[in-house]
Amino acid sequence: QVQLVESGGGLVQPGGSLRLSCVASGSIFSTMGWYRQAPGKQRELVASITSGGAPNYADSVKGRFTISRDNAKRTVYLQMNSLKPEDTAVYYCYARRLLPVYDFWGQGTQVTVSS
Repeated sequence: QVQLVESGGGLVQPGGSLRLSCVASGSIFSTMGWYRQAPGKQRELVASITSGGAPNYADSVKGRFTISRDNAKRTVYLQMNSLKPEDTAVYYCYARRLLPVYDFWGQGTQVTVSS
């Protein structure tokens, strides 16, 4: 059974930092990453990383967020610095299994940036 368990969300002031973690179990995954969804908005890609470590970022977070993964631990991380109120959203971890192809999702973790 595949499970993605996220942690690390919370309330932070503008300019602050948070680190999200997502532990995946139950399969072998290729690309892993993070999406977010703010109230009234569509879910959007924040960052993703291949099994080889190649990252991809949304323009809105480039230079502020860093994605990384530990394949041995099947864990993906999202270091978020210089947080802005517009980063407030529920952040979802995802992991892509290749055989057969399927995207798995975590339950989401709330990130709130507010003074």
